[in-house]
Amino acid sequence: ALRAALAAAELPPEAIDYVNAHGTGTPQNDAMEVGVLRAVLGPRLARVPLSATKSQLGHCLGAAGAIEAAVTVLALDEGIVPPTVGLRAPDPAWADLDLVCTPGRRAPLGAALTSSYGFGGHNVTLVLGRAEGR
Repeated sequence: ALRAALAAAELPPEAIDYVNAHGTGTPQNDAMEVGVLRAVLGPRLARVPLSATKSQLGHCLGAAGAIEAAVTVLALDEGIVPPTVGLRAPDPAWADLDLVCTPGRRAPLGAALTSSYGFGGHNVTLVLGRAEGR
């Protein structure tokens, strides 16, 4: 889903400035997601702020993807990377990642990824960009 989204947006991995992860906070799911991000974004991932909206809102199930897309649009519009609330001891294997904890932070954002993964292989990634002239 991630590769297809980048191809549809006609953007290289280097254009991504923020990742709003699916981020369920479960070891297997989070490890799978980080593995996919590493495979697709490569070394760029170490320089891309990454956070998880579910840490603030919980898992909204069927509405999660739409809510997280809206949060990503707001992040792009305001130039603020929202935090992953409650993240205190990330997996040591992720020490190279730019995990955004409390508080969030300002950042120049042009393009972002937001992904949602569901049971049965129902996965989607959106590439969202800042509106021209903003």
